[in-house]
Amino acid sequence: MPDILFHQYDSSPFSEKVRVCFGIKNLAWAAVDQPVIMPKPELVALTGGYRRIPVMQIGADIYCDSQLIVRELERRFPEPTFFPQGDHGLAYANAMWSDRTVFQAAVAIIFGGLGDRVPDAFIKDRAALSGRPFDPAALQAAVPHMEEQMRAHIGLLSDQLADGRSFLTGDHAGLVDANGYFNLWFIQFAFPPAASLFENVPLVCSWMERVKAIGHGQRSAVSREDALDIARTTEPMTGAVARRDTALEGRPVTVAADDYGRDAVEGVLVGSSEHHVSIRREDPRAGQVVVHFPRIGFSVQS
Repeated sequence: MPDILFHQYDSSPFSEKVRVCFGIKNLAWAAVDQPVIMPKPELVALTGGYRRIPVMQIGADIYCDSQLIVRELERRFPEPTFFPQGDHGLAYANAMWSDRTVFQAAVAIIFGGLGDRVPDAFIKDRAALSGRPFDPAALQAAVPHMEEQMRAHIGLLSDQLADGRSFLTGDHAGLVDANGYFNLWFIQFAFPPAASLFENVPLVCSWMERVKAIGHGQRSAVSREDALDIARTTEPMTGAVARRDTALEGRPVTVAADDYGRDAVEGVLVGSSEHHVSIRREDPRAGQVVVHFPRIGFSVQS
């Protein structure tokens, strides 16, 4: 069984981002398929309340958010690197563009285009996730503007590829390619009528085919119950606490996203750096786990 358990669902755009990263490193991993909407009892048992997808599990260590998942993959499996041009900082910063600005445009295009075909259960779930109404009619009204925004974003990718390079930073694929690809994949996967967005951008279309050809590494599957068993029978890692967090070490804290899906997770702070925070918690089904969050986009409260 692979060490990497990946809690995902196949239509999840952020899961596709990480699946491309698995492909770049040709990693073996097991999909733990989660429901698209709540309830997600096995996932919540592992995370302590965090419900967003994807989540990566290695033993009893639980990694939340794609930005931290990618960082942990690079730490554990440094070759081949996600940064073939040595652009670590810029590539991670580039994720804020793709994960927020471009993603919001993609959401409006897809769900505004679907209109009243969006299931009521999905609308209710995403309203709870975002903390505000999920209104397909409002998204539909925003479609013309968001399509123009998306064309501008796609144009940036086309400009980057204009010198004939194979991938966005050169001859080898990296994190920047996964960042740039997943929202375009999401639009093509979820809303084929938006195909006009890809007209007159042959460099981008060819690049997307090259990214697709990378594949997703070596995929297998594990059940949600087996994932819980693995967590329960494994010891989580120990880590260091950053100097500025020493006053919080061993104390209860809560961690929550600062944009959407703000369900607070409670635990004891056991690790931190400028890029992450780790808390230990216990669950009757999952046992003792350490849940890891990125710093960017998350708040820590004592």
